[in-house]
Amino acid sequence: MPFYLPQGNECGLFELAWRHQLPLLLKGPTGCGKTRFVAHMAARLGRPLFTVSCHDDLTAADLTGRYLLKGGDTVWTDGPLTSAVRGGGICYLDEVVEARKDATVVLHPLTDDRRILPLERTGEMLAAPSEFMLVASYNPGYQNVLKQLKPSTRQRFVAIEFDFPAPELERRVVAEESGLDEGKVQPLILLAQRLRALKGHDLEEGVSTRLLVYCATLIQAGLAVRDAVQVTMVEPLSDDSEVKAGLEEVVKAIFA
Repeated sequence: MPFYLPQGNECGLFELAWRHQLPLLLKGPTGCGKTRFVAHMAARLGRPLFTVSCHDDLTAADLTGRYLLKGGDTVWTDGPLTSAVRGGGICYLDEVVEARKDATVVLHPLTDDRRILPLERTGEMLAAPSEFMLVASYNPGYQNVLKQLKPSTRQRFVAIEFDFPAPELERRVVAEESGLDEGKVQPLILLAQRLRALKGHDLEEGVSTRLLVYCATLIQAGLAVRDAVQVTMVEPLSDDSEVKAGLEEVVKAIFA
């Protein structure tokens, strides 16, 4: 089962939503553990997981399926959403706001009391079994006028807000994932907190827990601490030389 350390009652809420056939929306910054949480819960509930990384070109057909040529024949091939409905799995739409509008509209009949998936191209009307669950996630901090989750879509979901774990939890997560001793992880956690405080000023986004794990993994593998910090907690955050110089000053203050 994928490792996940709960921050609160999110595991219980997920299970309740699944048992009562309620769609779930996860809101939070990139790299805070949303995807790992879904993988953990799918394994915990014993359901197959179908993950879709949404993007600008994602269409309804990418979710539901399409006819493909195979050996001279035209064969219908289910998309991940259809496969999840047929198999009673969990379909996870990562960064759902990135998908095209026609892709999100196809979710509507699955996210109300009908729980059906119409397949116009095959003429099928799939009724979702009780085991099926739709989970979507997005980062509210990245939303703009052109990319927002419509209220008509958002209000179809039960929503859980995620944030980066509390320092003591994050230290345990990073140590568990990387194999680095918690004592050596602690200054990385402190640095991450300092850098996150710059969000909205010099940075669009703070250091993610994912980047912390990358940093600790490189240190555990033998890379010098300052080098590991540079390539995981400075370079990924900005391309601006002045901003990076400011970040490096914060690093020096922690690792003097």
